[in-house]
Order: sequence, then structure tokens, then C-alpha cells
Amino acid sequence: MSRVRLALKQAPTLRVDLRGVTPAALAGLTPAQIERLTLTHGMQTLPLAEFFTVACDDAPDAGGELMFEGDLSRFDRIGWQLAGGRIVVAGPAGDYVGACMSAGDVQVQGHAGVLAACEMAGGTLTVDGDVGDHAASSLPGSMDGMRGGTLIVRGRAGDRFADRMRRGSALVFGDVGDFLASRLVAGTIAIGGQAGAHVGYGMRRGSVVFAGGGPRVGPTFVPALADAAVAWQLLARDLARHGGPFAGLPARRFMRHLGDLSVDGRGELILAA
Repeated sequence: MSRVRLALKQAPTLRVDLRGVTPAALAGLTPAQIERLTLTHGMQTLPLAEFFTVACDDAPDAGGELMFEGDLSRFDRIGWQLAGGRIVVAGPAGDYVGACMSAGDVQVQGHAGVLAACEMAGGTLTVDGDVGDHAASSLPGSMDGMRGGTLIVRGRAGDRFADRMRRGSALVFGDVGDFLASRLVAGTIAIGGQAGAHVGYGMRRGSVVFAGGGPRVGPTFVPALADAAVAWQLLARDLARHGGPFAGLPARRFMRHLGDLSVDGRGELILAA
């Protein structure tokens, strides 16, 4: 398989849907065949060549990689339902990046829009900048959020981060907005900065680790009395391998709060001192 490079010619007037443009879908196609693939631009269907110049690298070590170059903030669903391979966005990305992916690797070297990693089931999505609202959450109208895999945000995240999340790991190196981990079903979340209001609203299970200072804990959470030092060391060492604000977690003290007692009460907020 070859490395495919798609370089943006100019910013589109309307939003463009990039679902289906994956390393597996482009494997074995010539540049001319790739240029004839169709994309949805608003209400229009246009060839890919209207937006990108195409180049293929047939080097032996270039297998399974798709690279986008340019400002793709108006291009949505990059890596939609990705099942393998690697996608690199050398710049910002639009909405739904990494949504519903089950395997593979997506790296965004900039900011990403709303609903990043929503209903993600596997693989790794790394965003070097910020993400918008509802990252690692559910698609509109759905009951299940992120279901597996790893989301790493090296900047900040918006509101409703990990809403209805069921499984997997989601890390934010910076601050997050309101309603962090709202209605959380399970999974691990780690925050390196500050969190907004209503942390863990309606969460049932799961763990939320705060490495950058504790949030305001709501009245439906209570301090934990049972010792969890061994479990903390296992969790802290796993998070520490990501570096940044999580690097020193194993050596830090911690305090747990259990809740949300208004729904189930088996979730935990872990504040690292």
C-alpha cells in the first residue's frame, strides 16, 4: 500500500463531507482514480480534484497512510468509521473527526470541531490543539457515547466532554467546559487543567482523574472511605505514560469522591494532590 497525500487547493465555500475517504478505500487506486472520487459539498456532489491535489508515495515503508495538508476546518467526518490504517491532518479539522472509528490511528496537527471521537469504539485519535463541544460523546439522537479506544487532546475541550461515554480512555491536557462526564456510564477520563460547572452530572460509573486541580464537587458526591492505593497506582502509571500534566501522577496523593448518588453512585472523581 502507498501513502496518499491530499493537499488542499483552497478553502471550500460550504462544508464538505469526507466520509469514505480512508486509507483502505484509496488502496490500489491511481492518482487519477482518486481525483474522480466524489465528495458532498453542501447540496452538490463534486469530484475530489475540485478540492485537493493528489500525490502517491510508493515507498515500502509508506503503507496504509493518508495525509491531508491544509486548513480542513470546513471538512467533516475525517476518519469516519475508520477500521485500520493511519490518517494525518497537517492542520485543523472539521466536525466529527474520528467518529465511529473502530481501529487505526488519526492525528490532527491543529484544532478539531465538535463531536470529535463521538461513538468511537477503538483505535487512537490524537488532537494537538483544542476540540469543540460533545467530544467523546454520542451522535445526536443516540444513547451511547464513546465505546472504546483512546482520545488524546493536547489542548482544551468544550462542553459535555464524554457525555454518555461507555468505555475507553479520554485525556485532555488543558481545561474542559461545563458538564464534564455528564451521564457517564463507564470508562476513564483524565483532565490536566480546570473543569467547568456540573462535573459528573448524572454519572453512573467510571473514573474521572483531575491532575491540574480539583473541581467544585457537587452535593450528590461523597468522600470515599475505602482505601484504593493499589488501584490508584495502576491507573496513575497507565496515565503517566502520556506525559504532560499526567507524568507525575504515581507519586502524588489522591482523594476520591463517589457519585452521582442521585442515579447509581458507583462513579468516582479522583483529585490528585
